[in-house]
Amino acid sequence: MGRDCMDRGENVMMVRADLEGVPAHSLPEGYSLRRYRPGDAKVWTRIWTAADRFGSIAPETFIREFGDCDDVLAERQLYLCGPDGREVGTATAWFGRPEIDSRAGVVHWVAVLPEMQGTGLAKPLMSAVLGRLRALGYGRAYLITQEARAAAVNLYLRFGFRPEIRDEPERAAWERLRARLPGSLLDDLSLEERS
Repeated sequence: MGRDCMDRGENVMMVRADLEGVPAHSLPEGYSLRRYRPGDAKVWTRIWTAADRFGSIAPETFIREFGDCDDVLAERQLYLCGPDGREVGTATAWFGRPEIDSRAGVVHWVAVLPEMQGTGLAKPLMSAVLGRLRALGYGRAYLITQEARAAAVNLYLRFGFRPEIRDEPERAAWERLRARLPGSLLDDLSLEERS
């Protein structure tokens, strides 16, 4: 296993029991959101290649994760655009997996370019993707991320997502995250495995 894969830590799952009361964050002046357009696989790949410190993104990653149905993607994939119109972030309101919860929507592949991270742009992107899930008829949501993405985990906690602990390695990962995020919402949560 390569160093990049090891740096990710465990995959962890988070759930949001409903889509009521989602925090509303407006875009900063000059920024906009748009939906997927044909050809955006290259845009998505550019954003993710820059943003992902823990692995490598290949052009095939987009097709593997989302397929190639433009109509479906136009309903579900969002792009955050800067004042100059260039895409600086993306998130997708995706289908739930039957083995997890096919009735819940998935917050899938959220990324903001590294030079824009820490500026609060992920908040309106999260508000928008959860709004898309709700508009698509979902009543709850989940996501899967990596232990190494502590800043993203903290954002998801602030958006009402909570740990869904499926096994002992995942519980241990949440304990490590609690240590990395002192003063976060994790301090008050039980980290027991779900049966």
